[in-house]
Amino acid sequence: MSKREIYESRTEQMLLPIADKHGVEIYDVEYVKEGGDFYLRAYIDKAEGVSIIDCENVSRELSDALDAEDYIADAYILEVSSPGLGRTLKKDRHLEKSLGEEVEIKTYKPIDGHKEFVGILKAYDKDTITIAESENEKNETVSTDMDRILRRQEIALVRLTLDF
Repeated sequence: MSKREIYESRTEQMLLPIADKHGVEIYDVEYVKEGGDFYLRAYIDKAEGVSIIDCENVSRELSDALDAEDYIADAYILEVSSPGLGRTLKKDRHLEKSLGEEVEIKTYKPIDGHKEFVGILKAYDKDTITIAESENEKNETVSTDMDRILRRQEIALVRLTLDF
């Protein structure tokens, strides 16, 4: 396990009782370096939406717990927030909760001349993600009569689409 994975896993375990206490669920935990700074980000969620008070309460308790354990050697910035409306679907549990929702998928390399696909998330397994395609950003309908199956190793990003 990498240092990043250890920090994320340990933080998520530490966060479980704090999230339960405040009536939120853990969406994701990430430890990343951006610019010259390290960030430890905890994304929390709940059915009715996360408030700034939820983030503040969880952040204070998590910060105290992290200070007490002190297992992260680097200086870092702690952020606690909602995953947002156009949330990234990184884990199987995210995909499971989003079945039937419209998603945008970006691939590393073009597939059939495209690197972006939009459709209803129909299924997933350890190797693939299946969508029923819909219109892309140019309002071109892309084979809506067939499901598109994309290999996970080809996928750079999966996120919920935003409709305004």
